[in-house]
Amino acid sequence: MTFSLRRWIFAFFIIFFLLCQVILTACNPDLKAETARSQWVVSTLGDPKTFNYAFNQEFPHVFLFTAEGLTSLNAITTEIEPALAETWEISDDQKRIVFTLRENLKWSDGEPLTADDVVFTYQDIIANPAIPTDWKDTFKVGERGIFPQVNKIDDRRVEFLLPEPFAPFLSATTGGASNQVGILPKHALSKYITTKDSEGKPQFLSVWGTNTDPSQVIVNGPYKIESYTPGQRVIFRRNPHYWRKDSQGNPLPYIDRVVWQIIESTDTSVLQFRSGGLDSIEVSPENFSLLKREEKRGRFTVYNEGPRFTQTFISFNLNKGRRQNGNPVVDPVKSRWFNTLEFRQAIAHAIDRQTMLNNAFRGVGMIQDSPIFPQSPYYLSPEQGLKTYEYNQDKARELLLNAGFKYNPKGQLLDAEGNRVRFSLITNAENRTRVAMGAQIRQDLNRIGIQVDFNPINFNTLVDRLSNSLDWECHLLGFISGTIEPHDGANTWLPDGGLHTFNQKPLAGQEPLIGWEVADWEAEIGRLYIQGAQEFDEAKRKEIYAQTQRIAQENLPFIYLVNPLSLAAIRDRIQGVKYSALGSLSGTLWNKYELKVEDD
Repeated sequence: MTFSLRRWIFAFFIIFFLLCQVILTACNPDLKAETARSQWVVSTLGDPKTFNYAFNQEFPHVFLFTAEGLTSLNAITTEIEPALAETWEISDDQKRIVFTLRENLKWSDGEPLTADDVVFTYQDIIANPAIPTDWKDTFKVGERGIFPQVNKIDDRRVEFLLPEPFAPFLSATTGGASNQVGILPKHALSKYITTKDSEGKPQFLSVWGTNTDPSQVIVNGPYKIESYTPGQRVIFRRNPHYWRKDSQGNPLPYIDRVVWQIIESTDTSVLQFRSGGLDSIEVSPENFSLLKREEKRGRFTVYNEGPRFTQTFISFNLNKGRRQNGNPVVDPVKSRWFNTLEFRQAIAHAIDRQTMLNNAFRGVGMIQDSPIFPQSPYYLSPEQGLKTYEYNQDKARELLLNAGFKYNPKGQLLDAEGNRVRFSLITNAENRTRVAMGAQIRQDLNRIGIQVDFNPINFNTLVDRLSNSLDWECHLLGFISGTIEPHDGANTWLPDGGLHTFNQKPLAGQEPLIGWEVADWEAEIGRLYIQGAQEFDEAKRKEIYAQTQRIAQENLPFIYLVNPLSLAAIRDRIQGVKYSALGSLSGTLWNKYELKVEDD
């Protein structure tokens, strides 16, 4: 038999097989429906760190698919809408809120979801001093940080009693975004609260790690975790007990399966999207023009909804504490540099953010100066008096010289004791844009005599350094939020907050530090965040958060850089997209339960 004949026979059998598949699908309505609804394939840069929502500190995360709170945020209208709770009533004095849950709510295992689960989440987890969850920072009320009292009225009604009025309360109940609370199942987790491990800590601290059998992870969102293969993918399967239905009474979500591919390179994600392996991706600046040109041929749409709800910055480790063995968290020589205000201001002047916008971001973004997003009514713009740091290396050198630094004959910057000014800068290696930003920062600071050792590392390793070991000097990162409410950043700005990374206090269960200090300006921002949560007059509230922005820009715990635009490429076969910068993960997940897959 000749090679050509063998190839012809092989092709014949392939065609025959495909024809059989088409006939089988056409004759089997159930299979055809499964094909039409089948799956939505998206990507993420790294593996999940936990399946326990109470301990999540990353974004994006699996809980965008699996979790809901009492309320939800409409990313188009910015209104807070009913979710697990169908209604709520707020007393005239703003100190009592009663939520009424929907009828017949169920967990993914079919067990009833009741007021007991709400009380368990807020009282046994959030208010529990032995459990270090960032949710605490969202619900600390007043200067004393008192948690609301939570009482079950009956199976469907639960009341929250606040020690004083608390303006951001409803926003914090919109589970699934950055730091909003999702309800957890009492029947599956309560035993781990009271049971202790060998160190006397609640077993809850280690339950539902990523090594857990996904079938044991009980959820209330539109999807449940079907499987997880480290380094490859997380597969989500439609939750048959999810409460939402469409206007015709059909159960939601429409899409049966979501495949979350773990792809540790934005370049690889783009290649897979262009070849049809992904249905949607977040578009990075360097890929925007390419994908925009391919829209029609590739049968997808590139969405642009303006600035992302992201703060992109560099930050120095200002922690002056010492470990129990006496070793300082930060080298004392470098700590003196980092804690010198003129040093941080000089760094801000030395970074050419316009060139960064033009090169690393291809012009697809905007220069950033505030921790609050431009879409928020609480945003203070430079035109309204917010301090900014224009690119001016002469100004940077002047600030350094006035602060006691000096230059040697080679143009290298030295401190007053003659130490060469040199520090390490880390970022997550998976993000190509940040790697380009870090390379430019190294070059910009070299021009004023500073040596930067730039070291891109794995994202999960970076997060561990920021949250646990505290072993870092300067990092380049971004915080992502899903709302316009400033108090959702309380865990960043309260001095004991879980994401107060520039001067992180050890969390519950971690080794305490000796000599940990809070600067006056740092404490003042925390005080203002407490005051802002107490204020209901919108004009006064705006001025409070304007002051927090002024103090932050004067003292620069974060040196803000460039804010990218919210861009996503989504295949046209994904129907029902209501893209929004306020939505999370390419702006599509906020209404994930409404999305459909067109049968192609």
